[in-house]
Amino acid sequence: MTVRPASPFFNGSRFLTGFVALTALAALGACGGGNKRPRTDIAAAKVTTIGVNSYLWRATLDTLSFMPMAQTDSNGGVIVTDWYANPDVANERMKLTVSILDQDLRADALRVAASRQVLQNGQWVDAPVKAATVQKLEEIILTRARALRHMAISEG
Repeated sequence: MTVRPASPFFNGSRFLTGFVALTALAALGACGGGNKRPRTDIAAAKVTTIGVNSYLWRATLDTLSFMPMAQTDSNGGVIVTDWYANPDVANERMKLTVSILDQDLRADALRVAASRQVLQNGQWVDAPVKAATVQKLEEIILTRARALRHMAISEG
């Protein structure tokens, strides 16, 4: 003997299908705004195809473009320059290592390390680097990364 519910809405699979559809519609309705998302999400500070934040990566390459590159690893987020001597100060040279530590565009996602040498008696000798030099370089890279992100948002 088969027992049938009194209501046609409780017909096994039709009830389940209808319940799932209503639940899905309710969930979508709760999202509000439909496709409207803040424009800042369009060019979020996340990675696209490389292992680190693409704005920080591009900004670092742009900022250090005048220096010869010794190593670049976009997956690991490391850029190492070769020694660079400013033509106006021939007895001094610098070498930089920039590490991008996160996928987010944040100030603490960037670390710059600098080495400096001075020429003494025909030999290159290690010399201290002013902390302000490293901080200024980080500031320049971050400012450039934010500008690149802003341009991406404006174009989107």
